[in-house]
Amino acid sequence: MSDVMTRNVVNGIDLDAVGEVVEAIGRDPGQALVRFSVATRWTGQTGSVTRVRDIELGGERIARDFEIRADEPEQLLGQNSAPNPQELLMAAANACMTVGYVAGAAMHGIALERLEIEMTGQLDLRGFLGLDASIPPGYDRIDYVVRIAGNGTPAQFDEIHRTVMATSPNYFNLARPIQMNGRLAVG
Repeated sequence: MSDVMTRNVVNGIDLDAVGEVVEAIGRDPGQALVRFSVATRWTGQTGSVTRVRDIELGGERIARDFEIRADEPEQLLGQNSAPNPQELLMAAANACMTVGYVAGAAMHGIALERLEIEMTGQLDLRGFLGLDASIPPGYDRIDYVVRIAGNGTPAQFDEIHRTVMATSPNYFNLARPIQMNGRLAVG
């Protein structure tokens, strides 16, 4: 008999581990609370670097150490050295939804062959520049297409798609107003 326990893994997702997490959260809802934190520093012109800080999950600190750079294209006064904030916003939404599609497919026993999300948005710079108060500084709408393939049925993929729209944190964050509590510290 092997010392290695056989795990139920689909699309790289350990379904036994998912079950254990769900069970633990069911027993203690405090285990479900997670706090994310980042700090962004201006690097000159339109550039910035964001440092991803440790997260707190269920009261436990988990070390994180990543940098995310942002810049604007030259036509928007930047140096074109990194994605701009709008591209990072879309990338964050796509990455979050990707987790939902992959995990959802795994939970259905569907092995994925392909998953791509293409997102686009158009905004009017007159709102950002304060040239016309009637024009919002952000998006009125964002369009996206999910291309998914695997051994699932169209009905299963549709169910996964609806679940992602109902449970993806970043889909939720973009699909409705969110309260922003800012304060200014000068000096």
